[in-house]
Amino acid sequence: MYGWIWRRLPGSVPVRALLAALMLLGVVYLLFQYVFPWAEPLLPFGDVTVNDGGPSAVQPGGSPSPAPRGGGTDLNGAAAPSAVTGTVPHRVPTPGAAQA
Repeated sequence: MYGWIWRRLPGSVPVRALLAALMLLGVVYLLFQYVFPWAEPLLPFGDVTVNDGGPSAVQPGGSPSPAPRGGGTDLNGAAAPSAVTGTVPHRVPTPGAAQA
């Protein structure tokens, strides 16, 4: 198919390459401006159902369970990385920084 298009483009190789690039940009423009917005409501990307049964899982009644109280929790009941037992906080040295 691409060979068929290439053979029908007028001009020399540089002109054909420019025309092919313009055609590609035109197709991308049409997809992003018209096709993708039209198809977005038809796609099930908003219907995500991931549930591991953890403390923030939705109960059968439809309301989320309360977050556990106590230290070491952050982000709606999720354990903060530094509060997890056995982990060591990692620091990435910045280039040019002096090593201690």
